[in-house]
Amino acid sequence: MLFRKNVQTMKRDEMIEITQEVQKAVTEARVNEGIVLVYCPHTTAGMTINENADPDVVHDMLLSWDEVYPWHHSAYRHAEGNTAAHLKASTVGPSQQIIIDGGRLVLGTWQGIYFCEFDGPRNRTYYIKIT
Repeated sequence: MLFRKNVQTMKRDEMIEITQEVQKAVTEARVNEGIVLVYCPHTTAGMTINENADPDVVHDMLLSWDEVYPWHHSAYRHAEGNTAAHLKASTVGPSQQIIIDGGRLVLGTWQGIYFCEFDGPRNRTYYIKIT
């Protein structure tokens, strides 16, 4: 079963937790055992799984990505000026897979699924595929 979801991002760089949306799709699909794939079809956004208990972790991740991939760099050639967003998205990756057991996502105690925006604000789409 495939679900198409929209998300409105509000900042240039942000991580939006979508764990509940993914679990809702699994529940709606009535899948007890399987795999869920969460996929981002954008070249300047991605998906990750990380801590969702302390918001400072998200802050620190975004800060660190900015340090590794500065928004403005004299050697960047891409005319749109969003090379850093492309680099961050490639580092994070476009998708995550999560096991489904007993109709629930198998995530660690502190884990959440995040849509990662690196070139916002934008109206974005992501997909949830359940097998």
